[in-house]
Amino acid sequence: MFVKAIEHAAAFTRPIHVIVRYFGSTEAHPGAASLFFVNAEGWALTCRHVAEQLIGADQVATQYKAFKADRNALGAKHRRQAERELQRKYGLDQTKPVQIANRFMNCVEGPLNLTAKLHATLDVALLKFDGFTKLGPSAFPVFAKNGADLKQGRFLCRLGFPFPEFKNFSYDAATDSIGWTQQGQDHTPQFPIEGMVTRHLLAPGGGVAGFELSTPGLRGQSGGPAFDTEGRVWGMQARTAHLDLDFDVDMEVVRAGRRKQVKESAILHVGHCVDVEVLKAFMRDHGVRFVEG
Repeated sequence: MFVKAIEHAAAFTRPIHVIVRYFGSTEAHPGAASLFFVNAEGWALTCRHVAEQLIGADQVATQYKAFKADRNALGAKHRRQAERELQRKYGLDQTKPVQIANRFMNCVEGPLNLTAKLHATLDVALLKFDGFTKLGPSAFPVFAKNGADLKQGRFLCRLGFPFPEFKNFSYDAATDSIGWTQQGQDHTPQFPIEGMVTRHLLAPGGGVAGFELSTPGLRGQSGGPAFDTEGRVWGMQARTAHLDLDFDVDMEVVRAGRRKQVKESAILHVGHCVDVEVLKAFMRDHGVRFVEG
């Protein structure tokens, strides 16, 4: 159903590879996000929460550098207690990232000069690549002409990069940092997932802000396009919501000839996408060219 549409969307959809290191650890954890280019001038769409992570990487690194400088200045007396107080001062624990590194895969050749425009209230951002010698994509999306035509029951597909498989990163003890390497797999496969339009989502101030699909958007697909069988873009995957089905189970079953007790609660995971009219309005606000059809 979506074979040709996926091939078309893949021409302008790109992964952002991410590695994160948490406080007290020397391990780098891989992740990914998505963006899609909208024209040959280097403009691309992604989610605001993705762009905020890109912007926040420098702040995270600066805070950790300041913490280490203060820690190195501690005397030997009562050092352990003083270090715990420093951790509280900087708000650091094992759940807090201290390093984030990002790579934009097959987006541009040449220098990476990037600026971001964040939507004031919705999960949308524009990225502008400047100064490149060559742009990665050579094809660009066609946006649906009228978002009101998106009705319940229509099937859409989303494309992104969950399940990261890249391995080209490591921790360097000499510099106490994580980073990219020349060794290891440097790519991760794209992954499409379909879903039926179930409901429309309202903006805080009224009006349609997005739509819901009957299947979840997967981690790594945030910022990727949602498109129909003809390849027209109707929105952008932004988040996954979790709906309580109120089907709690507490029952005995037989598995491999043995009885066991099963307890579980049923949750329906659904995808939330930003509506095409929101995307187009945001692009118009910033003078970004795009094609409707």
